[in-house]
Amino acid sequence: MEITEVRITLRDEPKLKAFANITLDDCFVIRGLKIIEGVNGYFISMPSRKGKDGNYRDIAHPINNETREMLERVILEEYKKELAKQGVSTDNIKITKRSQTEEEAAAE
Repeated sequence: MEITEVRITLRDEPKLKAFANITLDDCFVIRGLKIIEGVNGYFISMPSRKGKDGNYRDIAHPINNETREMLERVILEEYKKELAKQGVSTDNIKITKRSQTEEEAAAE
């Protein structure tokens, strides 16, 4: 699987730094990924929907760590490029292993 396109929409919010849309193999689009600044660094939150029980659940998500890490790496590199176009330093941006609490907060 190859990510053939990444589109970044920057946000100026305390935790939510950007939205990302990705295209896989030039034939499948996933919209609504979030780039979140967590306690220990940046991570990607997958698109989610609030259930009847009030909990958020991913609509689409990788089923293994290798794919998640590849998605995070590619999306964060494109995010850094977008920031660089705006003249913003990207030296402090690093991928983090997010906690369940951070993931739940990102869904809201």
